[in-house]
Amino acid sequence: MDIDKANTEVTQRMMDARPIATTMAKAIEVVPGLHDNMLLHAGPPVTWERMAGPMRGAMMGALIFEGKAKDGDDAERMLKSGKIEFSPCHEHMCVGPMAGVISPSMLVYVVENQTHKIKCFSNLNEGRGKVLRMGAYSQEVLDKLRWMESILGPTIRAALEAIGGIDIRAILSKALHMGDDGHNRLDAASVLWTTQLAPYIAKTAKDSATAFEVTKFLGENALSILNPVMAGCKSMTAAGHNVEGSTIVTIMARNGTDFGIQVSGLGDKWFTAQSPMVKALYFPGFKESDACRDIGDSVITETAGIGGFAMATAPALVTFIGGVPKDAINTTLDMYEITYAEHKHFTIPYLDFRGTPTGIDIRKVVEKQITPRVNTGVAHKDPGVGQVGAGVVSAPMSVFEEALVAFADRYGF
Repeated sequence: MDIDKANTEVTQRMMDARPIATTMAKAIEVVPGLHDNMLLHAGPPVTWERMAGPMRGAMMGALIFEGKAKDGDDAERMLKSGKIEFSPCHEHMCVGPMAGVISPSMLVYVVENQTHKIKCFSNLNEGRGKVLRMGAYSQEVLDKLRWMESILGPTIRAALEAIGGIDIRAILSKALHMGDDGHNRLDAASVLWTTQLAPYIAKTAKDSATAFEVTKFLGENALSILNPVMAGCKSMTAAGHNVEGSTIVTIMARNGTDFGIQVSGLGDKWFTAQSPMVKALYFPGFKESDACRDIGDSVITETAGIGGFAMATAPALVTFIGGVPKDAINTTLDMYEITYAEHKHFTIPYLDFRGTPTGIDIRKVVEKQITPRVNTGVAHKDPGVGQVGAGVVSAPMSVFEEALVAFADRYGF
């Protein structure tokens, strides 16, 4: 068996993938395996009993949104009863930021990796503050969700279809040269996204007031492109999954309780450990004891070679941890130590346009004792509160060690 040949194949597929955001659709209509009594969530599998506060809150809000529960207490009773099935987004070709809850009626972006004919999905981004993905489910949160489903989503769908799709990889390539990392900082990418959508929103929206309202929402949300970026990154790493003999990580994800990974050459087996706490800058009035452990599928960006791995392109992010710009460059340099390739399309001006570190190799992680660095938001530990900060976190070493032992067992080393 030639591990290097397998890893070359995986990383080439990841880099060759060309994800295009083509339209939006009801999740139940397009997401494989989703049914009426199922809720999708971020990270590896988790039971209600072990579920983190923000994820519980998002689940409760999703049931109210679906019309299955009349309030939080009613929703909690249903979720405890076993009548609702929980399943990881990743096992349905989906990804969701933070709690990552996707319910059957929600609109999802359809992002197609046109190189490998793989479709992936993610829900709409609500912006910052009190939002469902952070576990909040007040009337204000639910009202915004209903506006998103009835006005925002259909308007974006019409614009995307009129454009003929938006190239996510092309936007990311440009945004990395404009101060974004592609995960926690997407200011430039969101502007580029909105700039492409705006004229078609003006052309296809049902009236000028709707066009104004939707364009304003997108323009004011510096994370408006996060969800289609995540679906695009999922379509890149999925292209490299299930290659015999490969030691490249194709999924990293957290549910606020556990941090999990999957490895290309080890099929769909999850390797999990306790999710770490985030080193963060907290919003006024909050502190670390308020925070939930690391949560969300957005680490799929690092898995694809951006986010914390491209931190040298986004030195402004070090303000989250009280560092200096050199810290951002050093983070990216560390990630070269544990990756197999350098990206062909994502490059770093500060490093003479060197490609971003791409393809986490579990052999190198264990050998160098360096774990992947992730840029991320922080949710309150209790349901119903929302975001309390943002910062950086390192993946737990034990998941890579267990995966390497499993790889040796499977392939007879």
